[in-house]
Amino acid sequence: MNSTILELTGRIRHLEDRMEAELKRRREELNADFEDRKVKFEKEVLAAQARLKQGLIAYFLDTSIMVVLTAPIIYSCILPLLLLDVFLSFYQAACFPVYGIAKVRRRDCFVYDRAHLGYLNIIEKFNCAYCSYGNGVAAYLREIIGRTEQYWCPIKHARRVLNAHPYYHGFTDFGDAEAYRNELENLRRELVHIGRARRE
Repeated sequence: MNSTILELTGRIRHLEDRMEAELKRRREELNADFEDRKVKFEKEVLAAQARLKQGLIAYFLDTSIMVVLTAPIIYSCILPLLLLDVFLSFYQAACFPVYGIAKVRRRDCFVYDRAHLGYLNIIEKFNCAYCSYGNGVAAYLREIIGRTEQYWCPIKHARRVLNAHPYYHGFTDFGDAEAYRNELENLRRELVHIGRARRE
């Protein structure tokens, strides 16, 4: 891989690590902590959050009629999301062992921590759970397809890719046939341990 691209990719990862450290510091500042994958707040923080919780009547009175009318359209996406989720699990269970690709741990893609926020009412918590599920399915899809792409066609596109998956920057350059032939097997071998390395 091009040394400049490798250096830039390293810088991006460093910045992502710094951002995560800053987010962790901010959670600590808000007295929010994790205990066995569950969020735990100090009692004073929970009490302060409860004071800011909007009741259901006030919530519905503040909601526009257009939001109410379009909500069923939003929630109708649950069926395709569920079907995609099931198919992705089947897809990687059937194919990844054949190709020697480490399976994506589904639970790493889904985060449901907003239910612990005392300032959200039951409707807001339901909405957050729905969005968390949809984004979890998208993350699960992106991770599975990213690994699949690294196995079958790890070549960058000629045009810029918006929000490329994390494996993309390690692909060979567009038009560099020699690099593709020389690096294909190495890129495939990386997939055996890639899931473990990303979690560490």
